[in-house]
Amino acid sequence: MPEPDPTALAETLVAFANSDGGTIVLGFTEAGHSIGRIMPEDVENALRAAAARTVPPVRASIESADTAGSAAPVIRVPRSADLHALNDGRVLVRVGGDNRALGGEEIRHLANSKSVGDFEAETVAGASVEDLDPQIIDEYIEKREARMRRKLSSTREQLLKEVGALDARSRPTVTGVLLFGRNPQAFLPHSGVVFVKFPGVEARSEEGRVGYGRREEIGGPLARIVENTWRIVYEEMRVGAVVKGLERQEVMEYPETAVREALVNAVAHRDYRLKGRRIEIRKFADRMEITSPGGLAGYITLDNIIEEHFSRNPRMVQGLLQWGYIEELGFGIDRMIEDLTTAGHPQPKFTATAYGFTVAMSNHRDRRPSVVVTPAPVAGTGGSVRTANTQAVINERQARALTYMRDHGRITNRDYQALCPDVTPETLRSDLVDLVEKNVAMRVGEKKGTYYILK
Repeated sequence: MPEPDPTALAETLVAFANSDGGTIVLGFTEAGHSIGRIMPEDVENALRAAAARTVPPVRASIESADTAGSAAPVIRVPRSADLHALNDGRVLVRVGGDNRALGGEEIRHLANSKSVGDFEAETVAGASVEDLDPQIIDEYIEKREARMRRKLSSTREQLLKEVGALDARSRPTVTGVLLFGRNPQAFLPHSGVVFVKFPGVEARSEEGRVGYGRREEIGGPLARIVENTWRIVYEEMRVGAVVKGLERQEVMEYPETAVREALVNAVAHRDYRLKGRRIEIRKFADRMEITSPGGLAGYITLDNIIEEHFSRNPRMVQGLLQWGYIEELGFGIDRMIEDLTTAGHPQPKFTATAYGFTVAMSNHRDRRPSVVVTPAPVAGTGGSVRTANTQAVINERQARALTYMRDHGRITNRDYQALCPDVTPETLRSDLVDLVEKNVAMRVGEKKGTYYILK
């Protein structure tokens, strides 16, 4: 902003306060050319006049920053827990480099989000600095410095206060416990993730009863939740494999980046005020659903979810961004849609209620690549060679089972459990049944004498 014009300044104050906050640099044109020195008293007078045109008044601070080799006045505007408007009634938000006026429905959405206050900045009852994990903090600092390509000059305590992990009295906040806590779920039990895999297209077991094939509960600080949940989801995403001897090429059931974006978005943007429910990931035979507690934040609706951006938890989002789990703010939904459609999948389906938001991804592909599982030749009678050549889509564990069958002639449930000791017996049994249904393997025997061979 070249000159400290009160009218333009008031609009930007409201837009920043209603969004994620921001910094206004004075004394430069849009092209980055300096217009000369601006007197401090002019900045103060303009800011005072601008704040008087906002309802309720927006709080901001004036600082001096070294910009383009010269000192320039900057105005820091924090994100506000209040809904701000101009004195003419307009409610503005910051979208890209512009201030945009909201309509009636968008204002109601934003008001609902603002009315609960800034929960992530609240202190956590009973928590102390000792409840934060030094190793997690060190990892964060290391990743942030690598991303910035420079060392941080702040002390550890100063840094934790800057990112909102500690309040002014050095007490851990919700942000601090979730980002850096030794055991965040001891204070916020609902802050984890539940992963459930169902064998069919409904929330039932293979026998048609209420049940599941695999269930995992994931806890820890947000970074560990993202990593460990992704590891489990990755294990369960079937791959298309070309198996020739020991060489195998794989095609994931879902694009990796799309799933990671949906997972990180759920962790970063869920409403942590809502107790009694964790983020849920449900994997069915035909789709994957990721549900995040809390409705759409701010002025976001299903109609503008691709174009607009609003963070319910800006400190947590910033922390995950600096950690490297978020690559660029505001482009997660776009990237998710692009990756899915590029891989031949339909667009994800978004469902929003007052207390939840769900992303559903279908594993159907309009352009599914041909996938061939070709075990090595098996000697037949009379010295002849028989080659099984069956088209199928399999997962990583199943590919290992096929290799075992090729090398040993057969595989039992016990053999398979030895190959995959970290997977539940029910999931492994489902894998073998799936190979039979795909006409890749054959079941021989009954009960304890059951084993499987290549078909």
